[in-house]
Amino acid sequence: MNKKERLVAAIQHGTVIDHIPTDKTYQVASILGLFSLQTPVTIGFNYPSKKVGCKGIIKVSDKFFTDDEISRLSVVAPNVILSIIRDYEVVEKKAVVTPAEIKGIVKCNNPKCITNNEPMQTHFHVQDGILTCHYCEKEQDINKVELV
Repeated sequence: MNKKERLVAAIQHGTVIDHIPTDKTYQVASILGLFSLQTPVTIGFNYPSKKVGCKGIIKVSDKFFTDDEISRLSVVAPNVILSIIRDYEVVEKKAVVTPAEIKGIVKCNNPKCITNNEPMQTHFHVQDGILTCHYCEKEQDINKVELV
């Protein structure tokens, strides 16, 4: 596709988050704190996609995400693509994958778990879309989690 024909304006420096499931687009923006940024943010959804049928895309000027922010993103929208932009060119592409362990991102759904009763960080082991609490061993589906 010609750069002049893009559906969303190009950015000079920053990050493009692509292939977001359409229904997760605003949740991704919220998790990453994009509504409080002072730099331009473009949020689009319902764009046609060969990979997922319909997708969301977010372009964030002058922002490069930390590993912690990317881990949070992986819980809500795994398999998105991050493109790092410098001088209007993609200099790096990263596929976001859910790590084997998640700490301090998801709430344990067991009310008796120590993480819900003591001031301590949650810790889950991830396998095949199932999160297992490190402390109480309660399992939960990654698609039905509550974020901390």
